[in-house]
Amino acid sequence: MNRRDFLYRTSLGLAGTAWLGNPLDAQGTPGFRLVDVTKSSGLTFTHNNGAFGGKFLPETLGSGCAFIDYDADGWPDILLVNGSDWPGHRRRRTTLALYRNNRNGTFTDVTKAAGLDIEMYGMGVAVGDYNNDGFPDIFITAVGQSRLFRNTGKGTFVDVTTAAGLGKREAFSTSAMWVDIDRDGHLDLLVCNYVRWTPEQDVFCSLDGKQKSYCTPEAYRGGTCWLFRNRGNGTFEDITASCGIFDSNSKALGVALIDDDQDGWPDLLVANDTEPNKLYRNLKNGKFRDVGLAAGLALSEDGKARAGMGIDAADFDNSGRSGIAVTNFEGEMIGLYRSEGAGRYRDVATRVGVGAPSKNRLGFGCLFGDLDLDGDLDLVVVNGHIDDTVRNIPGNVGYAQPPHLFLNDRGAFRDVAAQVGGGFEQPRVGRGLAFGDFDNDGDLDVLMTTNNGPAVLFRNDRQTNNRSVRFTLTGVTSNRDAIGATVRITHGGITQTRMVRSGSSYLSQSELPVTFGVGTRDLLDRVVITWPNGRVDDFKNVAAGQRYRVKEGGALERA
Repeated sequence: MNRRDFLYRTSLGLAGTAWLGNPLDAQGTPGFRLVDVTKSSGLTFTHNNGAFGGKFLPETLGSGCAFIDYDADGWPDILLVNGSDWPGHRRRRTTLALYRNNRNGTFTDVTKAAGLDIEMYGMGVAVGDYNNDGFPDIFITAVGQSRLFRNTGKGTFVDVTTAAGLGKREAFSTSAMWVDIDRDGHLDLLVCNYVRWTPEQDVFCSLDGKQKSYCTPEAYRGGTCWLFRNRGNGTFEDITASCGIFDSNSKALGVALIDDDQDGWPDLLVANDTEPNKLYRNLKNGKFRDVGLAAGLALSEDGKARAGMGIDAADFDNSGRSGIAVTNFEGEMIGLYRSEGAGRYRDVATRVGVGAPSKNRLGFGCLFGDLDLDGDLDLVVVNGHIDDTVRNIPGNVGYAQPPHLFLNDRGAFRDVAAQVGGGFEQPRVGRGLAFGDFDNDGDLDVLMTTNNGPAVLFRNDRQTNNRSVRFTLTGVTSNRDAIGATVRITHGGITQTRMVRSGSSYLSQSELPVTFGVGTRDLLDRVVITWPNGRVDDFKNVAAGQRYRVKEGGALERA
């Protein structure tokens, strides 16, 4: 089932980096447990990929998930995207699912009451307050017509796709991301598209020349990503052709936000399946230029395009510059790129312990997050194959595959998925992945989706005295969600950086508040917030172990 057959060369190591975290003890104790609370929390969702034997390509890709505080009560709710049965093969009705957080560890299904009881072949989700009214809106990508749902602020959503100027654009859309590309205070929308596929254009592919099998993306032409500029009046303008991102060869699955050149303007990362990955650098004039090849991100070290699925960007080495993770196909290993400055990246996956364990897994959702709150960003990856017939291939790891939880210890990563308990290491056909502190205890909980299977929620239970500090930002002249803002904290000579992001992972959206692990420290020397419009707010002597709300230009307020 491999689409590539190559190995990475050994990468360069990490150097010159300061770390807060302590080495793992002799037993390698992670310092936390991930407990499966799906059933006890009230999540009953099961994904429907519509498979009926026709082997339609979208059936292989699953769907995403999101943490979203839709009622603005400070407690993250959960949104799950669903597929549907195909026309002519109707068996059941499946819809989006919205679960309201009851603030006691449980959720209530409010899908119908919220107006989201809508059937569509959904793929991904992006959450952002595009009209700056204080309530997060939802964009759902789909096979067919993607949809924009405006939050009324009264517990309901209204489909405004046509009114917003986003209608009559049918495609095989995947991940999406809200981002203020021109820093005018209004969130723009980037939508990824995969290949040019419809049921009517389905291609017959076969492994044995007789029985139909799922096609690889090489069987279809690609489709460009779309970029829509927010006019600030509730409508959007399609600027794809003029902004420099048009590429009819792209087969995009994942998207992430990054400030690659640290100039304060958002740049765009796109993970492509069997085509070169893209790094679109913001030219500050409404246009972008692809620098992915020059940056060392487009191809493997031996010059081949890999099967980019999920993607994330974060300062995983506390260097002050974002690195990048990209999940790939079985046999290709995860790409873990360290920034070397001057717009260059080097794949260090093999050198730091991420490459070899991921070689025989097919990765989808991936996220950086400090799960043990030691100050080092860890990496979580969900895995699963695309075709259940892989079970028939001798020596293959299987259709359902265990996830990875790479614990970061001073730049060396170690997979501790089997050590965190709670059934986290169970093989699944994993797809979407999101982080959010659903119980408001200061650490990151984990939500994942599976293809044609259940969503799974893991509660993070700390077993150490490590603490966090969390920030929820509100823009004033910047976009209200402060997407694109950076927060830097300094303590004991160590600096950590986080960005408020939409997108990342695979088809999914994590919560917007940012979380820092600070070990056992009680006090931060300094907190510096750089807002999307360039304004800088600087705070000194900030207590750790707290949640803060910060309005642009205002004071730190405990939440």
